[in-house]
Amino acid sequence: MSKTPLQFRHNGRDVAIFVDGGTNLLVALRELIGDMTPKFGCGQGGCGTCSVLIDGETHLSCLTLAETIAGRSIETLDGMKQGPNLHPLQRAFADNFAAQCGYCTPGMLMAAKALLDRNPSPSRADVIEAISGNICRCTGYEPIINAILGAAGGRASA
Repeated sequence: MSKTPLQFRHNGRDVAIFVDGGTNLLVALRELIGDMTPKFGCGQGGCGTCSVLIDGETHLSCLTLAETIAGRSIETLDGMKQGPNLHPLQRAFADNFAAQCGYCTPGMLMAAKALLDRNPSPSRADVIEAISGNICRCTGYEPIINAILGAAGGRASA
C-alpha cells in the first residue's frame, strides 16, 4: 500500500507526514506526530475523548480520515497551554475538580475551547449542548459545567 503525503498545521506549527490510506487522524496524531493528548476511547465516535479542533470546530479524530485534513489547522489539548502556563480552561478544570479519572478530560476541554472561542459568554444550556458529545464516567457533569462557566467568567468557582 502506498503512503500519502500529508501537510497540515498542528498546534500552530507546520508538519508533514506520510499516512497509509484509511489511517484515522487519532492514529496519525498519536503514532506519527507523538501527540498523545487525544485519547483513544471507544473508537466508534460515541465517547468524545478523541475530540480535536479542526479549523476551530470540534471533530472526533477516531472517525476523521487523516487525508481529509490536508492544509488545515489541527489543535489538540497539547496546544492549549502556553509553555508552563495552563490555559484558563485547564486551570478552571483543576479549580473545580472537573477532572477525576481523566478519561473525558481531553475531549471536554477541546469541546469547551471551541465553545468559548465562538461564544465567550455562554449560558448553562450552551455549555451543556457543547459537551453533549462527550461521556464522563466520574463527575456527574456538574463540575465540568461549572468549570467551563467559571472560565467564561459566567460563574464563580464552585
